[in-house]
Amino acid sequence: MQAIVVDPQSPQRVGFRIVEPPAPRATEALIRVKAISLNRGEVVYRVQGEAGTPLGWDLAGVVERPAAEEPGPARGARVVGLLHSGAWAELAAVPANALAELEPSVTFEQAAALPTAGLTALAAIEHGGNLIARSVLVTGASGGVGLIACRLASLAGARVAAQVRQPVSAQLAKEAGAEHVVVGESVAAAERFGPYDLIVEQLGGRALAEAMTQLAPGGTCVSVGVSTGPAGYEVPLDMARMRRAPDACLRILNLYQELEREPASLRLQRLVRLASEGKLTPHLGVEADWREIASVAQALIDRRFPGKAVLRIPDET
Repeated sequence: MQAIVVDPQSPQRVGFRIVEPPAPRATEALIRVKAISLNRGEVVYRVQGEAGTPLGWDLAGVVERPAAEEPGPARGARVVGLLHSGAWAELAAVPANALAELEPSVTFEQAAALPTAGLTALAAIEHGGNLIARSVLVTGASGGVGLIACRLASLAGARVAAQVRQPVSAQLAKEAGAEHVVVGESVAAAERFGPYDLIVEQLGGRALAEAMTQLAPGGTCVSVGVSTGPAGYEVPLDMARMRRAPDACLRILNLYQELEREPASLRLQRLVRLASEGKLTPHLGVEADWREIASVAQALIDRRFPGKAVLRIPDET
């Protein structure tokens, strides 16, 4: 079968290789993959691995062989799933507890956009507790995680403010549920809509430091990533301003630790249900054939589009 792997000789270090089909464990189902999605962590960091390393976290497809010793979707079921690596292939072995069955109204492309981005956004929003009539700020809100976080916070009853880098992304954030949108690299302008009971922070560095000063007493800032490069790891906190919000806290979110508390299958089922009801529609900034992965990966690195990048795998490749 064909799979996408680390290839130092190919553009963006991603290339195709003929490999042996996976041999599923008893707790894994064999999935015929129909669509995959890209995440910045994959195209920036994972592709720096050794040549031949399997790539890919998010997939949607059809069950060819159910898990032998684990309850899960039956043969022929349309599913969405999550892997540590190896999702970008014609066939993938996926743990049954990392699969959710799709409703007919949810396309493979929509589903493929949900696992990493959707589960990250869901975990971040859950750290805010009861959000009815509370204030939430989402930074980096034009990306896959950000747009879903805006929608989930809005569905939870929160008043949502969003920060985006480009003016063209402001309308998308509003459509996702944001009542207020600030545009630019800084989050300082969001202060007038705070203080915030929950901040979903994706930029790191000075943006994270500024966000922390906008927390309400007892509020929570959840850091779900750093998208500003090496400078994002240095956070110059203004402790004098932070003292105005006693009991406020910073949480560093690790998705796989979150999934140890509740299987991905159960969380994915919740996202799929919202998608099937028309309450959550991932924004697909790019839809293309998987042969275009190198150019799409570069576009993602360059932030040329908002939302998610989804690639289709033809039935015959």
